[in-house]
Amino acid sequence: MNKNKDTKEKICAFYASDYHFEMISLPYINKKIENKNKIIILTENDLEKSIKTLLGNINLKEEKKEEILKLDWKNNDIEKFNRMKTKMNEKENIIIFVKGNKSYIQHMNQNMKKWLPEENHIKIIDCYDIEEVGDNLDEIMGQYEKVLRVTGEKEIENL
Repeated sequence: MNKNKDTKEKICAFYASDYHFEMISLPYINKKIENKNKIIILTENDLEKSIKTLLGNINLKEEKKEEILKLDWKNNDIEKFNRMKTKMNEKENIIIFVKGNKSYIQHMNQNMKKWLPEENHIKIIDCYDIEEVGDNLDEIMGQYEKVLRVTGEKEIENL
């Protein structure tokens, strides 16, 4: 994350299922953990079981798998908001995944606007269910500069 940038950066992503979301996000999360970024996953539904299954089937060192599991893949938003505030006070770079339906994403983003000051180093990745937003894909992508893919962040105009 750009350390000279003092605003929230917004990125979008699209998934077809929980496993698909995890497959898209895992390479990115792994890389960001290596770069000492703090990752928080706000999710409408509990992903703990599916991430354990997925990690059990991929070729990754055990310590990496454990780091990824420690991210808390449950849907306990209040606890996670409290963690976010603590990490911001520690001036940490934070990447927040917001995964759920369009209404959930809007609600979480409104809460983050209230709870989290603008001047912090935060990257928010809004992850939409492609089946729900398929007809409005261009409209949603128009609200962002980048999209997250398996290969990482891509500028939307370059797609």
